[in-house]
Amino acid sequence: MSTENMTQILTRTVEELSEKESLQGLFHEHRDGDPLPSSKALEEIIDLSRSILFPGYFGKSTVNINTIRYHIGVNIERLHKLLADQIQAGLCFADGNTTESYEERTACRMNAERLALELISRYPKIRKILATDVIAAYNGDPAAENYGEIISCYPIIKTLVNYRIAHELLVLGVPLIPRIITEMAHSETGIDIHPGAQIGHHFTIDHGTGVVIGATCIIGNNVKLYQGVTLGAKSFPLDEHGNPIKGIPRHPILEDDVVVYSNATILGRITIGKGCVVGANLWITRDMKPNTKKYKQEKTDNLDIEFNHGTGI
Repeated sequence: MSTENMTQILTRTVEELSEKESLQGLFHEHRDGDPLPSSKALEEIIDLSRSILFPGYFGKSTVNINTIRYHIGVNIERLHKLLADQIQAGLCFADGNTTESYEERTACRMNAERLALELISRYPKIRKILATDVIAAYNGDPAAENYGEIISCYPIIKTLVNYRIAHELLVLGVPLIPRIITEMAHSETGIDIHPGAQIGHHFTIDHGTGVVIGATCIIGNNVKLYQGVTLGAKSFPLDEHGNPIKGIPRHPILEDDVVVYSNATILGRITIGKGCVVGANLWITRDMKPNTKKYKQEKTDNLDIEFNHGTGI
């Protein structure tokens, strides 16, 4: 192929990729002076947050009780700057107004700094609830030897750090950034929790890979899931134009003390009552009354296949 032909093909391809019609809904036009969300910065935010919430397990391993205040103080100061930048980026990304004045941009920055400060002020509460999640993971797995192993090794703890931070950001009205943070955990651990889900204390997922928790899920206290569980939507109601109606409750409610075993699928705005047990590989689309057990039991070589609350592997 001649150089002239190659140039023509490349030029034509560039023109096609630059056509307005082909960019519809796929192009974010950058405004001068506006930051864009940074995956690298968000990764540092999560790394800092994990080291603040679980000092000694994440970040610098040399921290001790004499240096803990300095360690957390330095990380908090860095965290506030990064958070303010990324929250501002999220606000700018979501704002379609291209004629902002200097005063409006300044107000946006001040709002981002305020939201970052508010989130950080909630870290003590986040740590307290994460501590209950560690306990739940430890009590739920006979293979676990101590809390340190849970914090260091179990993917659910890393996932819940991301989720609980992202959820607070969503509650504060921060756009885009919460979803990026939970998707980072999804990529890292295989556990997909939407930041909009509401999850109580002492929550755990054994193993975790393949779990999906939808945006409008409500999960009570002392709930345990196993790998492959889906808490999803049964269907998507459509508006008069045939488009999905967004923002309506469409995912399950799991009340306190529920256990859902591996690869179970629970769909729709149904309620799984307090103390229920959902067995493996089941498809649930109707309410379950409190303290109901639903599972398949099969016999192989005269040995019963039994469920228990820990894997032991």
